[in-house]
This record gives sequence, structure tokens and C-alpha cells, in this order.
Amino acid sequence: MPQGEIEIQDFGPDHIEGAVALSRQEKWPHRPQDWQMALQLSSGAVALDDEGRVTGTILVTPYGADCAMINMVIVDRNERGKGLGRRLMDQALALAGDRPLRLVATTDGMPLYQKLGFVPSGTILQHQGTVAQLVAPDGVEAARIDDLSDIKALDREAYGADREALIDALAEHGQLAVIRRNGAIEAYAAIRPFGRGEVIGPVIAGSAAHAKALISFFAAPRPGAFLRVDTDSRTGIAGWLEDIGLAHAGGGVAMDRPPKTGAEQTRPKVYALANQALG
Repeated sequence: MPQGEIEIQDFGPDHIEGAVALSRQEKWPHRPQDWQMALQLSSGAVALDDEGRVTGTILVTPYGADCAMINMVIVDRNERGKGLGRRLMDQALALAGDRPLRLVATTDGMPLYQKLGFVPSGTILQHQGTVAQLVAPDGVEAARIDDLSDIKALDREAYGADREALIDALAEHGQLAVIRRNGAIEAYAAIRPFGRGEVIGPVIAGSAAHAKALISFFAAPRPGAFLRVDTDSRTGIAGWLEDIGLAHAGGGVAMDRPPKTGAEQTRPKVYALANQALG
């Protein structure tokens, strides 16, 4: 490869060390295990300089044929403004095929995403910090193994896509909790190790009260622990998250790239993303 040239390759396990270094440059908290879980569920691309150093990353997480999430989009600061972000996005679009796409954009990334047909659909608020002491809520319980099929069905209805592989990974690496009514699961949430502590999400619930109860179920046994929750601003729980010690720490703009047919994508009423459940 000529000196100074950037090569795009498929993202593989050998690139995780370089990806961790790149994410640390951006002050992201991702551990190697966080990248490994993301790659386990995704396909992606990396940009390599002439010394083999990772200078850009992008992952595409497919949810069946229904849609895909683009995440872990990073370009080395020294390589910005040279079209590398567009090259990585072109690779991601090829990997996604005809699926509708979703992502969370930074202010810097929005112009490129808009050129590629993405439109804003909401605002994501990141909350994190040392959780206060809470009373354990009533009506929430740890999920059982035989609950997984019902959790997957509820998630599919709320999210509008098949995230079975993600839920299996969350059950493997973390914990799931549910709220039942008349024996049927009507809300669920997950928690798993991530970054500086743990991240709660997804949270799928039909009301803010149920979302708070699910988050409290995980937070109550962890006073003083570092937790993160990312939520859509429309859920109305941002103020409460601050009250329990999880300060607003940034976020982004949720964006969709609709299918060419023009069919609308559905989003849940109350949905707390775990930074897209992966990143």
C-alpha cells in the first residue's frame, strides 16, 4: 500500500485492540469486551493506514431483515475532512443491503448522514453517574430462562424489528428483569457490564412509571455504583434519572434512513437505549 494511503478492510477480531485505542482517543469508555460483544452481533469495516493502524471504524448490526443499526462510527482526528467517513458509510450501506437503517448522530456527523438520506427522528439523552440509594420497587422480578421467547416477542412489537440475537447476548452477558400482568410479560429491561460500570437498556415499557420501576430494580441493589442509561427525550424520565444520580452527559440525534418503499418505521413509546444497546 503506498505511503499515506488508507485501506478499508472487513472488521475482524484482530482489529479490536486498534479499535479500543481509537475509541479511547474519543474518550469513549469501551473496553475490549464491549467491542467484542458489538462485533459478535455485527459486521463492519475498519480503515487502516500504511502502518496497519486502525484509523476508522464502523459496525452494522442487523435485526433480521427488518432494519439495521449503524454504530461505533469513529474516524481518527488526523484523518478527518478527507472523505474517510463517507468511505466507511458506503461500506456500511453495502453491508446493510435493502434494510431500513437507524443510527445516533453527533453534530459533526449529521451533514454526511443527511446527504445519505437519513432524517432526524428523535433526541437521545445519555445519563450516567453514581446512583443514589433507592428503595427496591414492587412488581418487578428477575426474568427466567423460559421468559426469553416472550421477551423477544414484546421487543419485536415495540422496536419494530427482530432483535433475538441481541436479547440472547444480553441474557448471556448480563441480567434481564420483567413486569408481569395476569401472568403475561408487559415490560422488560436489561443490564450488563459496560465501560466504567454497567449500562441499563434496552428498557421496553408502555409507561414512564414502568420504565422507572425497571431501572430502579437494577439500581436499588447498587447504591454508589456507576450506571449509564440512554433514553429518548420523549420518554419524560430524564429529570428522574438526574434525581437518582445519573447526570445528563451528552447524547445525539436519532436518525432513520427509511426503506425505498416509504414504509414507516415504528418506535416504542418508552425506550431507553443502552447507547444503541451496543456502543
